Order: sequence, then C-alpha cells, then structure tokens
Amino acid sequence: MLIPIIAIAVVTKRLRSFRRSQDGSAAVEFAMIAPIFFALIFAVMETGLVFMAGQVLETGVEDGARLVYTSQTTNVTDFKAAICSRVSMLMDCTKLDIDVRSYDPGASISINDPIDASGKYVSNGFVYQPPAYSPNTPTSKTVVVRAFYQWPLYVTGLGYNIANIDRGTSTNKRLLAATAALGPQ
Repeated sequence: MLIPIIAIAVVTKRLRSFRRSQDGSAAVEFAMIAPIFFALIFAVMETGLVFMAGQVLETGVEDGARLVYTSQTTNVTDFKAAICSRVSMLMDCTKLDIDVRSYDPGASISINDPIDASGKYVSNGFVYQPPAYSPNTPTSKTVVVRAFYQWPLYVTGLGYNIANIDRGTSTNKRLLAATAALGPQ
C-alpha cells in the first residue's frame, strides 16, 4: 500500500516540475509556428515569381508585336522564336500559345477569354493572321498579339490558391496572358 502512494507522490512531483520547466519551450513554440511561417514565405515567393513571369511575358509580347507590325516576322515559327528568346529563362517555349490577328481600320475588335465557364483552358481558337507583307509600306491595319502560358503552381496545396485554370484540382495552374495592340496613328 505504501508503494503506490509513493509512486503517486513521485509522479505528481515530476508533473509539477515538468509544468514549471522552461527547457525546450522555444523549440516547441517554433515547431507550432514553423509550418505557418514557411507556408507564408513560400506563398509570397510563388506569388512574386508568377508576377515576374507575367511581366517577362508581357515584355516579350510587346517586342514581338512590333516585329509583326513592321513585317519583320512573316511566319509563326519566326514570331514564336522571337518571343522565346525573351522568355525562355522562365518558361518552356513549347507550351507558349500565340494568337495574332489583324483588323481593318474601324473594324470592331473582339477578344475572347481562353478560360471557359468550367475553368478549363481552351486554346483551339488561336490563329496567326498578321497583316499582308509589303516591303517599305507600313500597314494600315490594327494588329492584336496575344500570348498565353500555363504557369504551374506548387504552394496551392497549402491553402493558398491563385489558380485560374482547374482551380481546386491537383493540376491547377495560373494562366499568364499578355496582349499588345498596334495600329496606324
């Protein structure tokens, strides 16, 4: 009968000293906060990378649109190579979709959204229709150049989701879009 009472007293004493002890509390607190902290850091880094890639694509499309407007590129392969030389450090150029259209003066310009109502990316309506090439003669048409890239997202599994393609699935992505329109003045 004496042994269980002593055992209870020893256990109670150790629990009290464990409760008052501060040894290792910083490690425990860090272990509780670290996942949230690292998730936040990775989300900020991924968002910054997405916006930087979008800006690189925008700059590449602006430069490429000038080449189309001035008839320096006459086919889709040359045009895509011109954009790729500017964006290849961040993007896989084989996954870059191009849409180039030329419009007569005064014609209405309609630009459709490549993401359908269900959140799927639809790229089958893209064409390459630059204005007709005529040396040393500026075109009187308006040229609209668009490029799209499906950027993969990694931090979205942690609850942060900036996806606009297949949102909520394991294959969700962010569609980066860049548009440039040039016309006669």
